[in-house]
Amino acid sequence: MNIDISPRQSKHTHSNILFGNYNGAAAIQSLGGAPTNMSFYSTPSPMASQLSGVVPPPVCRNFQQNGTNASVAGAAYNSPRSTVNSTYSGAPRRKFVDEGKLRNISGRLFSDSGPRRNSRLAGESTGPANLNETTHSSKFYGSSKLSSMTLRSMTGRKAQSWATENYGEGVQNDISDDSRLNMTGDARPLEQEGPNVSSTSILSGASEILALFRILGEGYRLSCLYRCQDALDVYNKLPHKHYHSECVHSQVGRAYFETVDYLEADHAFNLARLASPYSLEGMDVYSTVLYHLKEDMKLSYLAQELVSTDRLAPQSWCAMGNFYSLQKDHETALKNFQRAVQLNPRFAYGHTLCGHEYVALEDFESAIKIYQSALRVDARHYNAWYGLGMIYLRQEKFEFSEHHFRMALGINRHSSVIMSYIGTALHALTRNEEALEAMELAIIADKKNPLPMYQKANILVSMESFDAALVVLEELQEHAPRESSVYALMGRIYKRRNMLDKAMLHFGVALDLKPSAIDVATIEAAIEKLHVPDDLL
Repeated sequence: MNIDISPRQSKHTHSNILFGNYNGAAAIQSLGGAPTNMSFYSTPSPMASQLSGVVPPPVCRNFQQNGTNASVAGAAYNSPRSTVNSTYSGAPRRKFVDEGKLRNISGRLFSDSGPRRNSRLAGESTGPANLNETTHSSKFYGSSKLSSMTLRSMTGRKAQSWATENYGEGVQNDISDDSRLNMTGDARPLEQEGPNVSSTSILSGASEILALFRILGEGYRLSCLYRCQDALDVYNKLPHKHYHSECVHSQVGRAYFETVDYLEADHAFNLARLASPYSLEGMDVYSTVLYHLKEDMKLSYLAQELVSTDRLAPQSWCAMGNFYSLQKDHETALKNFQRAVQLNPRFAYGHTLCGHEYVALEDFESAIKIYQSALRVDARHYNAWYGLGMIYLRQEKFEFSEHHFRMALGINRHSSVIMSYIGTALHALTRNEEALEAMELAIIADKKNPLPMYQKANILVSMESFDAALVVLEELQEHAPRESSVYALMGRIYKRRNMLDKAMLHFGVALDLKPSAIDVATIEAAIEKLHVPDDLL
């Protein structure tokens, strides 16, 4: 008598026969006591089935057979060693498979859509590996006509449904990884997965990517050489969506910072913050930009945002230090910069900012040491060379000052500020002709920078070329109309030329522009001695 068994019952029966505590004689009994048409097959070992990619059947508990509870003696799959022991202990185990039912199930699974992909691959491949798999599978499944690839695909597709069914029964199932099944049974060439891609489109796409990387690399190279204007021209060649990325905006901001165009640098860094609000790349430079622009509110907000984003980033504490430095609290600023250096001892810019604060505190020995430590970290960090030159200039060691300024200029050859300070050092060494040449080069390098024009006027005044100096200062008024030192120098020139009314007018304008305390004292002293001849001073 043939008993109709559902796929779920067939699966439970198969699991109990494979892992139950049955000997050879008890296993031959039929379901319900009647003889069955099940054939006798040998059971594969768990290790062999795992190596072949077939998912082991789930462990079933409390299975009802003939009205009695048959407990499962096999343990759960805790380790390969426990699985082997539970399999080979006792008498050899066997299982029964209804070949007719198996064919009906396979027919329902695979007849609706034609031959499956794994079956086609198994039929098309003729290599030795497929022959071995077929032989191995026939060993496990006897006279069944399913190939090992078909069984593997069927087992992999049924594993998910078995796991869902047994989950409510409190059974933990070991389900094979779908990726492993795809690697073993579902592999096929790439060109079969989708439409064919022409080699022309691949080459064109690769060339576009290489062109994009070429532009980015060239812009970065020029930035490292401090050819900032050339770098900006290269970055402008980028497509719109790539130009407005956080990385490019940060590089553009750095380039504008090196050219002393702080307004454009502020705009570029703002766009970088909008593109990536939590990126800290370049934020140390951005804080210095806001320091030069005296944007104390924006700098305070930036510092708080960076610290809340990452307290262990040196850029965060550089921004905080720049804020306190702008508030003239140099001791607190120095502590913040030292915190940045503590977090990253290889952060050269943090060392340099510490040196600037030591200079503001007039601790020149400590400043020299920290600048030298910055150069040990990065010998091409021109800011440290520039800082050493400024210290020696204030200490009136003009030879040392010129040397360090020239070292900085050798790294950043397009810095108008460094060129102007070289001219200042040469002027202090009474090498006025060389100083004028340096000032001319600085003016050509950056016509918007008022410093070299002011220093050139100073040199011309020392050479008693008053008319030429007034021409330079009048031109400078157009670029820096609110610079008090310009009007103060013009007042000195008019006094030297005995034009006291114009001298008094320009001294008064200089005081109205609210200069620093030192400049106020100097201007007031000049006003008091306005009627005193220069020969008696």
